[in-house]
Amino acid sequence: MQATEAITMQSALSQLINGNSLTREQANAVMNIIMNGEATDAQIAGVVTAMRMKGETKDEITGFAEAMRAHSSHLLTEQEGLLDTCGTGGSGIHKFNISTASSIIAAAAGIRVAKHGNRAMSGKTGSADVLEALGVQITITPEQAAQCLNDIGICFMFAQLYHPSLRHASVPRKELGIRTIFNMLGPLTNPAGADRQLLGLYDRARTSTVAEVLGELGLKRAMVVSSHDGLDEISISAPTQISELLDGKVRTFDITPEELGLTRWPIAEVMGGEPEVNAALIHAIFAGEQQGAYRDIVLANAGACIYVGGLADSLQSGVTIAARVIDSGEAKRKLESLIQTTGELAHVSR
Repeated sequence: MQATEAITMQSALSQLINGNSLTREQANAVMNIIMNGEATDAQIAGVVTAMRMKGETKDEITGFAEAMRAHSSHLLTEQEGLLDTCGTGGSGIHKFNISTASSIIAAAAGIRVAKHGNRAMSGKTGSADVLEALGVQITITPEQAAQCLNDIGICFMFAQLYHPSLRHASVPRKELGIRTIFNMLGPLTNPAGADRQLLGLYDRARTSTVAEVLGELGLKRAMVVSSHDGLDEISISAPTQISELLDGKVRTFDITPEELGLTRWPIAEVMGGEPEVNAALIHAIFAGEQQGAYRDIVLANAGACIYVGGLADSLQSGVTIAARVIDSGEAKRKLESLIQTTGELAHVSR
């Protein structure tokens, strides 16, 4: 197929089945067809399955993400120095909400945080579920979320409210029941245009590719993390592979819990449960009542947020700052501010 020809779902599927990758422009066009509701469920399922079997390329992921961003609602704010901690999920391990807790600690440390997230897709409790259980109002408007970010330095953007066009892919995604390119897109489509990110990935073979995609999408600093024991987080049970985007270049390395100054714990020690269970864990960590594995894995990931946000010159010093933020009560107070502010904003809109 000539690059100048208009691509269709059928021609894209044929190209992919023959083992040929889509260009960035073709991928963008395919995602636009999907987002506009012009593709059938069978066509969507066929394209994303063929892409998964071939292996999604940097250009394909970037093209899909750019189209999804164009179809999204946006939160208007200053993007410089703005952090997101959205991960892919899909690890199959029912841990508690580590990135959500880490985002609150990062905000308490002084980083502006625009947290993007959704309800649980594969686990028991997504970021939206646990924040709701904590008492945060998650359905405020983009304008209210921008005000929340401006007032207290953190906001939550409930993905369902910002990506309505994804409804066109909901049936094939659910019926396929496998990980596809859609699992990677949520963390790549922050509605506020955050320029810094800690992104947890379910597939260790893809960390470098996804870090490169973040660079293509205009991010200035990022870490894509995937642990050797299967977490889409920085683990305290095994080494974690990190692909760091810095100064336009990506480098990949491993880091261990011990290198972060933390104890190594069995992965079973960081399991979570229903939203109320995970909310209670976060409350206990912030109150200084929960020590051990739960605190340490939050410190590892919050430390990375603080490093990516530019407040620490190393992951190790980021962990130290995160511990100080918890121990001083600042994390607890930031959560209380988020609950109060979103409650007041939601009340105004009623």
